[in-house]
Amino acid sequence: MEYLFIFNDSPYGSQRAYNGLRLAVALAPEAQLRVFLLGDGVTCAAAGLSPKDADYNPQAMLQTIAAAGHPILACGTCMDARGLTQETLIPEVHRTTLDQLVKWTQEATKVLTF
Repeated sequence: MEYLFIFNDSPYGSQRAYNGLRLAVALAPEAQLRVFLLGDGVTCAAAGLSPKDADYNPQAMLQTIAAAGHPILACGTCMDARGLTQETLIPEVHRTTLDQLVKWTQEATKVLTF
């Protein structure tokens, strides 16, 4: 079974991205999965985030997923709207287009959105 995780929310403010990342990290050693960052979700991959009193580090969680061999992509249009560039993301995340999300969605057995 192949999972596609789509993250729409920023990493802080609600626990939606956190809970989705927790699930993806738990599945990463045993399942095939892909991660697509969309909308405010692209900020989950912003390098150097260290908010005061944060309970978790979304970049470290994404790095764990990538280290298990799973691809992580971020919407380029969404990045542009938030002033992010490839250089401002952690190295494990790559810029792409919505066309790639369409392809991944068609190929996925299950699509989970957070």
